Amino acid sequence: MTVQLYLAAILFILMITIGGKKGARSFVALFLNFGVLLFTIILMNDPNMNPIILTLIACTLISCISLFFISEINIKTGTAFLSTIITTGLLLFFILMLTDQAMIQGFSEEETEEIGAFSLFVGVDFVKIGASMIIMSTIGAIIDLSISISSPMREIAYHNPTISRKNLFSSGLSIGRDILGTSTNTLFFAFFGGYMGLLIWFKDLSYSIGEIVNSKVFSSEMIFIGSAGIGVALAIPVTSWITAYFLVKRRSESNDRIER
Repeated sequence: MTVQLYLAAILFILMITIGGKKGARSFVALFLNFGVLLFTIILMNDPNMNPIILTLIACTLISCISLFFISEINIKTGTAFLSTIITTGLLLFFILMLTDQAMIQGFSEEETEEIGAFSLFVGVDFVKIGASMIIMSTIGAIIDLSISISSPMREIAYHNPTISRKNLFSSGLSIGRDILGTSTNTLFFAFFGGYMGLLIWFKDLSYSIGEIVNSKVFSSEMIFIGSAGIGVALAIPVTSWITAYFLVKRRSESNDRIER
């Protein structure tokens, strides 16, 4: 426990020193988001609860904390929040179909020995649980990408007040393309690093390449990575269009008030 406290103290000092007031809010937001995730997981153990609805509520709360609590309420956080919710909703429908078709829900054959002494009837829908896991793993990247696009688009609109909605949208897409490569690589290496122990386990089980590729555990992780990449890619046009629409709309409303 002492090591964790030291790490938390070092992180807090660095975030305060570099980020100032916003860094302090970001540090607090980490614990708030952790609390949301923990509470959501506890509620998912109740068979009467719908994991999809819980996930959507949790994603909404996490988005509010990550955007409005840290950067306050303004045009860039508002458009980033709306983009995140829309992207998450679109991705959720896709993931539900994909999870059902791939049949990656439930326990794999490698886990049968560990769970053999327990009842396999847990009363929850593993298709929905699997979809919720993918969304929870992706929401952070979608929020990060959305604010990374909406913030520079606001600066572009501020310094070039005559820019058209089409050109502003194109600028957002250009920004998103530059971010897309690094974001997908970040997701890939984050998942790969987290599940490196899985590959070592496969080696100890003397699995062939074919057995590894066709394993339910490995397939589910690849679907996690692919779905996260799709969510990040989908967030680029959604964020660009929504931000361009509201920025130009607000500029038009401001001009109308001035003329009056």
